[in-house]
Amino acid sequence: MTRVAAFLHRKAKVRLALLLSAPLAWLGLAYLGALAALFVTAFYSVDTFTGELIRTFTWANFQDLVTGEVYRTIVLRSVGVALAVTAIDLVVAFPMAFAMAKLASPRTRRWLVIAVLTPLWASYLVKAYAWRVMLSSGGLLGWGFGLTATVLTLAYLWLPYMILPIYAGLERLPNSMLEAAGDLGARAWRVFRTIVWPLTFPAVIAGSIFTFSLSLGDYIAVKIVGGRGQLIGNVVYDNIGAANNLPFAAAVATVPVVVMLGYLAAVRRTGALENL
Repeated sequence: MTRVAAFLHRKAKVRLALLLSAPLAWLGLAYLGALAALFVTAFYSVDTFTGELIRTFTWANFQDLVTGEVYRTIVLRSVGVALAVTAIDLVVAFPMAFAMAKLASPRTRRWLVIAVLTPLWASYLVKAYAWRVMLSSGGLLGWGFGLTATVLTLAYLWLPYMILPIYAGLERLPNSMLEAAGDLGARAWRVFRTIVWPLTFPAVIAGSIFTFSLSLGDYIAVKIVGGRGQLIGNVVYDNIGAANNLPFAAAVATVPVVVMLGYLAAVRRTGALENL
């Protein structure tokens, strides 16, 4: 029986390996291969006269990126916008997700989930231009364009990506724990601080990864409502298009990758990723 069980176990592992081989191969070629090509291109340069790509190793792009004060400002601005969007989405999403998971009836809960998902079915451009209309002079808000408009637009666009992970985390939270805490005399804030927040923190981290990374690399919303403000995505886009400097654009594109790796390393130290 032991040999039969070992044989079946090995056979199941072989089937699993064959099943995963195609998607893993696609991941390696399409995703990791694209990242490798990006990093390699960042060490090339462009002939300023002919515009042709010079495949000679150089640190010039990264030196310009590090020493240029304007690029440091853009990186800090981009990180600040991503953090602001994440904070706003968290403040808005948590009570919404709690109401969906713990206060709404099962039937109402399904409709609320559909309501949260519905904006994702609409075109990104339509939603961004709708905010442009609202923020323009004479619009519903009339605040004008700039970083504030960019943060508000991105916070709206990525809000479902924060609500759904928190909702899933709160749905897994047993109601008996909340009831037991209430029976023992714990007030609402203490229940939130000692039970709800620690147990849903991994879900918050999952949502923040979406909102932070999507905001960090976005450039369309900035073009539409950002006024003259620039973020990392705009620098990449402008250097690929108008400037025709693909190597420098690739060097700038490595910044969000490095920032996200640092962010993931930081949240990993909290242990949140292990509990997702």
